[in-house]
Amino acid sequence: MTKVLFLPGAGASPDFWKLVGARLPAEWPKHYFGWPGLGHQPHDPAITGVGDLVKLVTAKMDEPVDLVAQSMGGVIAAHVALAQPALVRRLVLCVTSGGVDMAGHGAADWRADYRKSFPNAAAWITSLGASPGLPVERISAPTLLIWGDADPISPVAVGRHLEARIPNAHLEVVAGGDHDVAATHPELVTSLIARHLG
Repeated sequence: MTKVLFLPGAGASPDFWKLVGARLPAEWPKHYFGWPGLGHQPHDPAITGVGDLVKLVTAKMDEPVDLVAQSMGGVIAAHVALAQPALVRRLVLCVTSGGVDMAGHGAADWRADYRKSFPNAAAWITSLGASPGLPVERISAPTLLIWGDADPISPVAVGRHLEARIPNAHLEVVAGGDHDVAATHPELVTSLIARHLG
């Protein structure tokens, strides 16, 4: 069985994806990441940016895996899929930026609200400028894109942009879904992911 690695966004909780993971087949091996120093997770001085989180994920990949990623986790997943194409069987990107110019697609700035919610999070997460564009055209894994149509942080326009650029991508839009669509619509999101990974 292919292991499924679940990558949260900047909220960083390993629990974020568990509502979905618990609804997927029990026999599928699963691993839930938390991001040290982000959200309410304990700090690790070795983690100083997205590149270190990419290394955390690739360290768990000794054979091909499926990556299921939310928001900032999708940037990490895109980096991994580009760097290790032979080790990413299938990819799910949920309300991510994927290295896209977010402001140009009407995205709201999330950083002030994030800092209020997570005052002890590592400084690097809110001092990041716009993430440099990624060559997502080179992602070879079949990719499911899941967006909510009421998400100000990653508008559906971003999902459409990624669907047009990633060769083997398909976009699903969840009516009424916002940036936490996987937590607020777990049944629907699970069914989409199960079909894609199965």
